[in-house]
Amino acid sequence: MSPRLITVLGGTGFAGRAIVRELIESGHHVRLAARRPALPAWYDDGDPLSLVTTDIRDEASVSVALEGADGVVNAVSGYVETREATFQSIHVDGAARVARLARRAGLSQLVQISGIGASHDSPSAYVRARAAGEVALLEHFPKATILRPSVLFGPDDAFLASLQRLARLPLIPLFGRGQTRLQPLHVDDLARAVGRLFSSTPPAHRLFELGGPEVLSYREILERVMNAQGQRKPLLPVPFTLWRLLAALLGRLPNPPLTLDQVLLMQQDNVVNAEVGHFDDLGILPRALEETLTAVR
Repeated sequence: MSPRLITVLGGTGFAGRAIVRELIESGHHVRLAARRPALPAWYDDGDPLSLVTTDIRDEASVSVALEGADGVVNAVSGYVETREATFQSIHVDGAARVARLARRAGLSQLVQISGIGASHDSPSAYVRARAAGEVALLEHFPKATILRPSVLFGPDDAFLASLQRLARLPLIPLFGRGQTRLQPLHVDDLARAVGRLFSSTPPAHRLFELGGPEVLSYREILERVMNAQGQRKPLLPVPFTLWRLLAALLGRLPNPPLTLDQVLLMQQDNVVNAEVGHFDDLGILPRALEETLTAVR
């Protein structure tokens, strides 16, 4: 397989950083595109990596990021809506802009990082925007590949870090009764999936839902985090009504620690759909959550 120039939009984000590294290790030249691009800590002189300042909301900067590239990965995401960066502007208009400009520039491949559960009927504005973004993307680039990962974990993540902070409390609140099912996915396995898509023989599927090897309830995940820390604390069921009220109050803060969309997401199972592409189709065996928890004990 000959090296290709691949632009990674959102290359400084949690998923984007892992994708950049995987593509470089696979032999590609990567153009890291972000609003504030920076060399990763693992960068060595000679790594085929270049930086470009890009805002997915800006037509000209996206065009520059795509110029001369063979493919593009859109890993831009925003879980908290602001006046300047709405879900519509990032996930819908931004995805459409990338697809339209990628097609105009003659790129052969586009990979969109979306999320499991993307649906036009969701009560979550974030999830609805994800679904609308997929549609907008395919209107301009019909042969794009969409990856919908489950909740991501890995070094410096937000998911496990928040649970580890919760585990320090004397009494740990649950979302509802903690029965929401999740399929935690290591961020490096998502990156491996992207790398496989840019291999010499990419799979035929255009839509993948990617999750880890285990389906666990939120309660089970918290219990595993506590076990890894050698702790045992009581778990307190908290009705979702109270969580929504708390999120509404905290949502007035400039950088809220909890949003209504995050609460709504925790009311829905986050597991893969059997009718789309999976890791098996990519020849990848994802790692279990327990491996990471054991490694940090």
